[in-house]
Amino acid sequence: MDPATRVPPGSSVPDQPRWHYRRSLASRVILMTTLAVCFAVALVSLGAYVTVKMSLENSLDDSLLDRAHETAASAPLEAVQSQQIPTYAAGVADVRLFVLAADGHAITTSKDNTSVPLGQPEIAVANGDSAKSVRTVAEDGRDYRVVAVPFREQGFAVVLVQNMATQERVLKRLGAVMLLFGLAGVIGAAAAGWAVARNGLRPVRRLTRNVERIARTEDLQPLPVEGDDEIARLATAFNDMLVALSASRARQRRLVADAGHELRTPLTSLRTNLDLLLQADADGGLDDSARRELLDDVRGQIEEMSALVGDLVELARDEPLRPVVEQVDLAEVVDRAVSRARRRGTSLSFDVHTEPWWVTGESASLERAVTNLLDNAVKWSPPGGTVRIRLNHGTLTVDDEGPGIDPADRDQVFDRFYRSQESRSMPGSGLGLSIVRQVIERHSGNVRVDETDQGGTRMVLQVPGAPLLVS
Repeated sequence: MDPATRVPPGSSVPDQPRWHYRRSLASRVILMTTLAVCFAVALVSLGAYVTVKMSLENSLDDSLLDRAHETAASAPLEAVQSQQIPTYAAGVADVRLFVLAADGHAITTSKDNTSVPLGQPEIAVANGDSAKSVRTVAEDGRDYRVVAVPFREQGFAVVLVQNMATQERVLKRLGAVMLLFGLAGVIGAAAAGWAVARNGLRPVRRLTRNVERIARTEDLQPLPVEGDDEIARLATAFNDMLVALSASRARQRRLVADAGHELRTPLTSLRTNLDLLLQADADGGLDDSARRELLDDVRGQIEEMSALVGDLVELARDEPLRPVVEQVDLAEVVDRAVSRARRRGTSLSFDVHTEPWWVTGESASLERAVTNLLDNAVKWSPPGGTVRIRLNHGTLTVDDEGPGIDPADRDQVFDRFYRSQESRSMPGSGLGLSIVRQVIERHSGNVRVDETDQGGTRMVLQVPGAPLLVS
């Protein structure tokens, strides 16, 4: 064995592909077609050969029995005793006639000196123990068909013996003819299989070339679809996959571009502040208040970048929700999120009313989604305003007293990095509501934007669950 192919002790050898899977599809089609025709031809030929053989034997037996009965009924006993039975009594010249006595003595007038062993079956007929005897005996490499019937005089049996060489020649010719036609059929089947593989698999080869081209060039143009057969369905499935792949690539590029755009602003501001700090240190330094203000600004920019990176990591989690058996009370999640929001909106009042609602999911993700909703309400509420939170039968509503969201922007506020014209002057990355939608959809829920009676923004979040804990 080649040292490069040795397997360390205790490790398993990967399954090798079966030999027929190493062959091309066209060669497998040809091979399977040829084998199927070979089996069918062999089965039909065997059936025909056996049928013809049995038919010839039955016809020969019937003919010999009829002649034996006629001879037994017409030949006189004196002729038998004087061994004067004419050979024409058998009917044809190739049939040998014997009269067998009960003691085993055989009388024949044939000049053919070839001996044919007559045995106990024929003696049993002569003794009257059997009505007839039909069998095949072999002598000197030849097969003989032997038929015995009782003679009209008790104690004797008429035996007819016919050489089966003629019948064997017919069967040999029949076998040769069937073999020739079988070979012709197999060759024709191979040719038909080749034609089917060449013409029927042409769409498969075309589809393979197109897929290989896509893999080589990364050109996600849809494949041409012709007809409505299985190949067309496969091409349609490939096109659906290409559409999904193209959309995923577009989202990835948009995410990278938007992330780069959003990161550029805090990075530029951070670099500017650091340059100012270094320049001031070179010129003698800043006073304590100015230095503290500059460092607070740098700390705020770092926190903004950290939040942005965290949001990007959260949005990059495209995997579905893992099976979690943890039961989460959404009311408790809302209470924790409200506690965090109170620290951010110290000038606001919070009107909270929740009812227990148990869901199966990730507590941390749900808390982050609710926190983002409350942060959005805190950001847009005027000083001294009120944020109203209601949780009733799995529906969470968050109302603020801000200017509201324009109806034209409501379908886009949950898109990544989307920021309306009014919000571009305010802090934020435009990722908070995108995270809300992603988390809620992972929990089989939905979120939408509405308007309060006072013109503010109402966020409505729904998550499936139950009012009582199911143990």
